Amino acid sequence: MLRRDLLATMAGLGAASVFGTGPALSAGEATPPSIPGPDPATKTPSFKAPPGSVDTHTHIFGPASAYPFSPTRPYTPPDAPLEMFRALHAKIGVERAVIVNATVHGTDNRVVTDAIAQSNGNYKGVANINAAMSDADLTALGKAGICACRFAFLRRLGGVGDMNVFRALVDRVAAIGWHVDIYLEAGTIQEFVPILKALPVTYVIDHMGTISAAKGIDDAEFKALLDLQASDEKCWIKITGPERASAAGAPFHDAVPFAKKLIENAPDRVIWGTDWPHPNVKIMPNDGDLVDLIPLYAPEPALQRKLLVSNPERLFKFDRKS
Repeated sequence: MLRRDLLATMAGLGAASVFGTGPALSAGEATPPSIPGPDPATKTPSFKAPPGSVDTHTHIFGPASAYPFSPTRPYTPPDAPLEMFRALHAKIGVERAVIVNATVHGTDNRVVTDAIAQSNGNYKGVANINAAMSDADLTALGKAGICACRFAFLRRLGGVGDMNVFRALVDRVAAIGWHVDIYLEAGTIQEFVPILKALPVTYVIDHMGTISAAKGIDDAEFKALLDLQASDEKCWIKITGPERASAAGAPFHDAVPFAKKLIENAPDRVIWGTDWPHPNVKIMPNDGDLVDLIPLYAPEPALQRKLLVSNPERLFKFDRKS
């Protein structure tokens, strides 16, 4: 797909939550489809995460009675509230977390900021924003522990509207010291390279660029991701979503070579996360198993510490424990 065709396609997809009122339901769809919750029987991982480790990509859903879901949400998850969130991290041995607000909550970021307020400095957040928000609104979010905002360039989450609005929002958050989180449609990395390189701010690519393990390590899309990561010091990669990349299924070992290559390629600009409670996955992972992939990604303790502690501290401005 040519870049002009990609942008034309995105412009016709409708406005996602970061650009307007939120992703619309599909034509003729009365209610958003429901999705399953996480595996409730979290395993205790064999790998012991170092002190101060950060899960940099996780969500809290509801409870809907206190934090209503957006009426224009693209799916409906079961509640995955703060209590479950805390229990998950206690079980897997991770002390700190970054809560990414999901599209189900639209631009209501209270589910994130309220959790941060109760975390004693152990949580940071990534917000959903739109052009209607004032500079005062963004400043208030920053004071509440938000460090970044997210742009999801996915058809199933509503697509993306006006790219000029996207760039204007990026300029605004750059001015207050945030970075941006980028969730790409599979197969579009090459088309986004010039767009991302032109950004005036650090950007983090979700889920290893939504690569497909079935296509192999020499796939052109993955090579483009590696080239972008190596050539642009603004580019960070989240080592998340092996269950999304895998073709073989649990325990997702076919995704390991991709994660390992990304970590080796730019060890100071990679971070790790669970993506709990795993919305919209084909195979629900067990979070204990995901933790046990870490030493396969990064065999050396020094590299594990970068991935889990010192890199996220630097990016999200946590107090240093490294």
